Amino acid sequence: MGRTRQEAYALLCERNKNPALVRHALEVEGVMRRFAENGGHDVEKWGIVGLIHDIDYEEYPDRHCEMTPEILRENGYGEDIIRAACSHGYGICSDIKPEHFMEKVLYAVDELTGLVHACVIMRPSKSAADLEYKSVIKKFRQPSFAAGVDRSVIERGAEALGLDLQYLIEQTILAMREVEAADPPG
Repeated sequence: MGRTRQEAYALLCERNKNPALVRHALEVEGVMRRFAENGGHDVEKWGIVGLIHDIDYEEYPDRHCEMTPEILRENGYGEDIIRAACSHGYGICSDIKPEHFMEKVLYAVDELTGLVHACVIMRPSKSAADLEYKSVIKKFRQPSFAAGVDRSVIERGAEALGLDLQYLIEQTILAMREVEAADPPG
């Protein structure tokens, strides 16, 4: 892997000034770390993939996932990290199909974290602490809610992982609670 979490976070903040993009990366990082821990995988590696998956988005929104390899290679990331980061855009802005478990998790949870976050900000508490699966699935079934979230990607991701959609959503909520409760990043 070659790079630390601190280096990945610094690169993320260098390339992304929009606080919403940084927050999204931190949420995806948290979910990736949770799934890695649950499955006995490399938690640091999976977290870094979550942090840097949108590394080119703010600077190159029309070339998302296209500029990622160049940016990550310049910063010392290995081909496995680059491939994983690019695979999250499969069928949207990338032709790299998620094949490895880590890639499939990233593919599924990238869109899902956006939906869960939208559910959180609509709650009176503005917190994931009291968010439950039934609230998310209700909004999942309302195409007009968080209309930019591609539900089919989430469903295909869950299917590719062999996971029940409920489990995927519940684990994502739990991870996002942990991210929300954590000290400021960095």
